[in-house]
Amino acid sequence: MKLIGSYPSTRLRRNRKSEWSRRLVTENSLLPKDLIWPVFLIDGKNQKNQISTMPGVYRYSVDKIEKVVEKAIKLKLPLLALFAHTQIQKKDKNGSEALNENNLVCKALKLIKKKFQSEIGIMCDVALDPYTSHGHDGLLKKGYVQNDETVEILVKQALLLAEMGCDVIAPSDMMDGRIGKIRKALDKKNFKLVQILSYAVKYASNFYGPFRDAVGSKKSLKSDKKNYQMNFFNQKEALREVALDIKEGADFVIVKPAMPYLDIIKLVSDTFKIPVFAYQVSGEYSLIKNGIKKKIISDNAIEESLISFKRAGASAIVTYFADYIAQRLR
Repeated sequence: MKLIGSYPSTRLRRNRKSEWSRRLVTENSLLPKDLIWPVFLIDGKNQKNQISTMPGVYRYSVDKIEKVVEKAIKLKLPLLALFAHTQIQKKDKNGSEALNENNLVCKALKLIKKKFQSEIGIMCDVALDPYTSHGHDGLLKKGYVQNDETVEILVKQALLLAEMGCDVIAPSDMMDGRIGKIRKALDKKNFKLVQILSYAVKYASNFYGPFRDAVGSKKSLKSDKKNYQMNFFNQKEALREVALDIKEGADFVIVKPAMPYLDIIKLVSDTFKIPVFAYQVSGEYSLIKNGIKKKIISDNAIEESLISFKRAGASAIVTYFADYIAQRLR
């Protein structure tokens, strides 16, 4: 890179001299429209329960979800992501509750779409881990998650969610070929405008613990998910995953986790002309939140972390800070 100008005629600090000047030359921005808010659901009535491993994050009963949606709309957030904490007695080895039209996510979808219609988008994960007794994203046989048999169930789950009013289907399971199968099934049933956000790049990360606690799969999880989620030693493999999912019909892709994988966000964003989302996962959230609580870091670290994803090339960010930071940005 050829440097233009030299000291003292070139003084880069001149553009940093005051707040208005810094704003004038800012290269990246963070707005409420860039944020996706994950919301956890729980059985019962009049429930708003603090998640112990995620300070400031709650599970809501379906009758409480209306207030959450109203807040999101007021803050101009474009998309909510729904996740279910399923009761143990409703779980089995096949994740059958995922196909129950009266499960928590379906109930919430029906209520939200009846009340708010298209005022805000709703995204729903397609995976079996909140519903299986073993905590895995698919059917487990002899310690190995079966690919093709799992995809058949995921297609049914995606169709059910679309029927309930889901705007964005988000397969987070990491099975091969599921995007193409889901896209064909949605189109066949005339859900051509339902979007697919593929968790194309989901690593077998150590940062998911608080989320698994939030959906109730942590204690039931047998072994790990390394035979289907990506190896965190690998970078180029992410490009193959994204290329396949784009070919199969994905409308956007997501990189998960975000902060330990800024290089991957940058690589995918630079390589493909498709919106790339970053997921600031539960472990990232809890580390920052606890650091603020202990006064090790300032709460300005939240915005700094989110801007790092935008700087790397993310179009939008899934973050548990969405409501808090959208309020601050106002």
